[in-house]
Amino acid sequence: MTRAVYVAAGEAESNKGTVALGLVELLSRQVETVGVFRPVVRAGREDALINTIRSRFQLALPYEACAGVTYDDVHADVERAAGDIVARFRALAGRCDAVVVVGTDYTDVGAPTEFGFNARLAADLGTPVVNVVSGRNRTAAQIAAAVELSSRELAHHHAGELAVVVTRAGAPGPLPIDHPTPVFVLPETPSLRAPTVTDLLDACDGRFFLGERDGLGREASALMVGAMSLPSILDRLTEGAAVIIPSDRAAALLPGLIAAHTTAGFPALSAVLLTGGSELPASVDRLLRGMVIPLPVIVTDHDTFDTATRLSAVEGRFTPEAGGKIDTALRVFAEHVDGPLLLDRLDIAKTDVVTPLMFEYELLDRARARRRHIVLPEGEEPRILRAADTLLRRGVAELTLLGDEARIRTRAAQLGLDLDAARVLSPFDAELRERFAREYAAVRAHRGMTVELARDTVTDVSYFGTLMVHTGMADGMVSGAAHTTAHTIRPAFEILRLGLVSSVFFMCLADRVLVYGDCAVNPDPTAEQLAGIAIASAGTAARFGVDPRIAMLSYSTGASGAGADVDKVRAATDLVRELRPDLQVEGPIQYDAAVDPAVARTKMPGSQVAGRATVFVVPDLNTGNNLYKGVQRSAGAVAVGPVLQGLRKPVNDLSRGATVADIVTTVAVTAAQVTDDPAPLGVSDSL
Repeated sequence: MTRAVYVAAGEAESNKGTVALGLVELLSRQVETVGVFRPVVRAGREDALINTIRSRFQLALPYEACAGVTYDDVHADVERAAGDIVARFRALAGRCDAVVVVGTDYTDVGAPTEFGFNARLAADLGTPVVNVVSGRNRTAAQIAAAVELSSRELAHHHAGELAVVVTRAGAPGPLPIDHPTPVFVLPETPSLRAPTVTDLLDACDGRFFLGERDGLGREASALMVGAMSLPSILDRLTEGAAVIIPSDRAAALLPGLIAAHTTAGFPALSAVLLTGGSELPASVDRLLRGMVIPLPVIVTDHDTFDTATRLSAVEGRFTPEAGGKIDTALRVFAEHVDGPLLLDRLDIAKTDVVTPLMFEYELLDRARARRRHIVLPEGEEPRILRAADTLLRRGVAELTLLGDEARIRTRAAQLGLDLDAARVLSPFDAELRERFAREYAAVRAHRGMTVELARDTVTDVSYFGTLMVHTGMADGMVSGAAHTTAHTIRPAFEILRLGLVSSVFFMCLADRVLVYGDCAVNPDPTAEQLAGIAIASAGTAARFGVDPRIAMLSYSTGASGAGADVDKVRAATDLVRELRPDLQVEGPIQYDAAVDPAVARTKMPGSQVAGRATVFVVPDLNTGNNLYKGVQRSAGAVAVGPVLQGLRKPVNDLSRGATVADIVTTVAVTAAQVTDDPAPLGVSDSL
């Protein structure tokens, strides 16, 4: 039976979107398919919250399946609309394991009270309600009264209350409320209230004109009307402001505002809005279109006064572009709501299936639980900056960025990113350069390294970052978005190596996670090295929640083949059994016999591993690299890695084509790898 929960608020501007997002993420960790449903939506345009959730959580559901009826339908015939809503909800529920229903937005649904309308719908749908109560500008006693009133309304309409979430409270923490269901308190968070540029564009009926479309998700921290000379405007600019200027003055003001946005020492803007809709002079238009404009420029046909009036009333909302706002909302929900308690009250058992999204959330949870310190050497790379913003908003790790602090801070501001919580260090810092030079010279003295030579070496960001990890200034390092693999991992091999260094990829298929080792580091391992890779990979798999059943891959299964290559795999398998009799291992074995139970029954009957392997150890780099890329492309698997093993502390490499999401995941993996074990990261004492 599909489980569902209804998010209902007793008033406007309650920020119930944060609760809806948090619930979808919570349920996505438990079940394979989660849906979102809005019983009533506006006519003529798609609902932003539906599309935000569909985009963020990669829901394979069409928009139409997630929307009920329109407000016009409710006004026309409320009973018929309610029947249509129930029918559309049931159709969606039949496609999902769980559904989050998000109630109406206080735009008048034609019922005596809108909250009562939502309560009756929840009862009709058979869904318990998360009762969202705004704490904005209310005392604790007033909040308690509002909770009591809304709970009585739910009971009056026979809707069950799952929990109460008080949003926009002046201070987090428990409230002195004696209530029969759990009460959670989310603090007022200014960035959730701040409108994005998309919000401003919609509010003034604007259209994108010039500049950077990626900036539409930026939060506008202030509004400014530029009805004065350029020097006066420049003196009054504030960080994150959206500046409103008349189109007929754009020729005089816009180039200067763009220059200020890109110049260190001036505040970075969120957007420029041109009012009046008049055409720019041809020469100015040609000039602007030839410039790189790193912020959005919006045009509206409304006049300046009307535009300013409209924009001053805008509250922030969730849209697919508002990645920073979404990250902040998910962190606030996770920090202040007891997710396991809600799941227990919903009686939703965790599925045996592990989707890529579930694995990602597991990584983030592991990283957040201990909040390790990760150094990112490529601190001036835009993808790294965007990933750092996400990581900090989600509370995944403490971060240090390497590079020139002024350039990094300026670029982050231009991109609309919040990196205030990140530390920025220069690899030319005199004190650290000297300290690291002495450390590196000591580590590499057997290779003839001197302090004098080391002073130049350690200013390389990869060496500097690795030495931060070596000396305990950071717990791990992630690099490679702008550097080669060799450049990233060579310092780690020199400074942090404990034994055989190898790697694994986590291959996230639609319904499970498999571990492939070693597809990235060792070109042609010996039998002894292959055994070490298998033992290390099993340890890494177990650390990340994958029960290790090891398949030692070959072109032959069991005793059916002979030759140097298959004999190497057979010897490695025997060595794993000798060194680690506690591990389940089979080999040599072909891939089909390792994953397909039917083939396994024919080729290797009675094996504990055949047909259900989770850790696949390849015989050489050529096989491994082709295997993981073939599975990644053909099966649509998400490949996480390579994750390095055999180092004293974690260092992981990025592809130079890594996306922001790839960087976030790799940092989470690295943070989760940190251990106090004296022989960490897949190192076996047996080899």
